[in-house]
Amino acid sequence: MIQLRPRFACTLLVLALAAPPAFAVNKDMVQLQTQVQELQTAVARLQQSNDERMGVLKDLVQQNSDSVNKMSVAVDALQQQMRAQNDSTNARLDQFSGQVQTLSDSLDEVKARLNNLDKALQSIQDQQQSINAALQNLAPSPAAAPDATGAAIPTDSSTLPPPIAGKKGKPLAATPAGAADASASSPALGSRLVAPAPSALYRTALSDYMAAHYPLASTEFAEIIRSNPADPLAGNSFYYLGEIDYRAGKYATAIKDYDRVLEQFPNSTKAPVSHLHKGMALFETGKREAGITELRALITRFPNSPEAAQARSKLTGMGVAVTPHRPAQ
Repeated sequence: MIQLRPRFACTLLVLALAAPPAFAVNKDMVQLQTQVQELQTAVARLQQSNDERMGVLKDLVQQNSDSVNKMSVAVDALQQQMRAQNDSTNARLDQFSGQVQTLSDSLDEVKARLNNLDKALQSIQDQQQSINAALQNLAPSPAAAPDATGAAIPTDSSTLPPPIAGKKGKPLAATPAGAADASASSPALGSRLVAPAPSALYRTALSDYMAAHYPLASTEFAEIIRSNPADPLAGNSFYYLGEIDYRAGKYATAIKDYDRVLEQFPNSTKAPVSHLHKGMALFETGKREAGITELRALITRFPNSPEAAQARSKLTGMGVAVTPHRPAQ
């Protein structure tokens, strides 16, 4: 019994010495677990905060996307409206150009008629002066004039000048009846009073062109060019031949016709529209750069013409500068 007590005391001592370290380890573990729990809680809060921020960011991105889509739709609608306005403007310019051309054609016709009337009037005046001079030179004296031998010179109707014809070919009063048809026998007077053929044929050709009788109009315009190649109406005829070829899709031939106007009749009223339609024909044949050069030449030569306005609109619609860019020196 006495021997068991020391052993028991040792055991108690060992237990007493071992107890404090175990208690300290448990306390550190509890603190570590507490810190881990707090860290997990902070991470969860951070994750929640990030999720909320991502949600807000997604909403902002969605709103921006919706705004961009709406803006894109608005831009498309604006572009379509601008295209429609541009097409309407071009159509109005084409209509206005056609009206100007029709007015120019009518003016050319009026000028041709006035010129013919002036020539006919001048011819009549010349004939009247010739007749008056003949009457003054051939008119006999009221009494028979004696000759050197004292014999009277008889007055005979054969020595009188031709009469001046009145209405319906009847001789006027105080004129000899035997010379009533003298004016009719003069071919020069009748030929001078007839209107020149080019103007009459041009009016006929223009009328056929306006009525869309293109084959007949082509023949008539070609005849004007053949018979009077230097006449200004020949320049107009080349232009209308170009128009007929352009409408038929013969763009290469139309370009040659327009070149005839620009080269042989550079000051013609058809020069601006010949530049414009030549440029359009070049575009149709795929010669883009040549067409651009032609439209720029039109704008340079005739800047204030309606055709120049159409050329500017065409170049702008193609995204091409009206004037060529010069490289910096």
